[in-house]
Amino acid sequence: MSAAKVSLGHCPRVGRDDSAGEVCYGRSAMPLPAKVVEALRAAKQIYVATRRADGTPSKVVPVWFMLDGEAVYFTTGPESHKARRIARGSPLLVWVGRPDGPHFVGRAELVRDPAVAARMAPAYDSKYWISWLGFFRPRPERVRAGRTVIVKVTPGEMP
Repeated sequence: MSAAKVSLGHCPRVGRDDSAGEVCYGRSAMPLPAKVVEALRAAKQIYVATRRADGTPSKVVPVWFMLDGEAVYFTTGPESHKARRIARGSPLLVWVGRPDGPHFVGRAELVRDPAVAARMAPAYDSKYWISWLGFFRPRPERVRAGRTVIVKVTPGEMP
């Protein structure tokens, strides 16, 4: 499986594969297999799971997401099992597009920056029709109030 680096700032044209195998998409390089990058570009959702304290994977759940080339971002409740496991250092198991789709293991961190939610909102609006109606979009005020947390996922070890 070949790895691709996802980048924007270092590429001559956005969305173009260069001869070095770099896929131009976001602000910085994010090494992932080419089939995962292609799937992330096209997918409406990712399926995620964390690892429980005993090492077993949690239930796989679908989430909406934003890809910016640096990382994959999605929101969750601050008291969710997902957020609590990530806070304890659980890796994030990610399948793209469907529960058996291309996958990777990511390093997840909880982000509580309302500016990130503000960046995510227009991306969600262009990707999900119900978001531009005002439903299920990341909201800076919810992050500021502690009612929503953002999960930032960067590639970790490949499974």
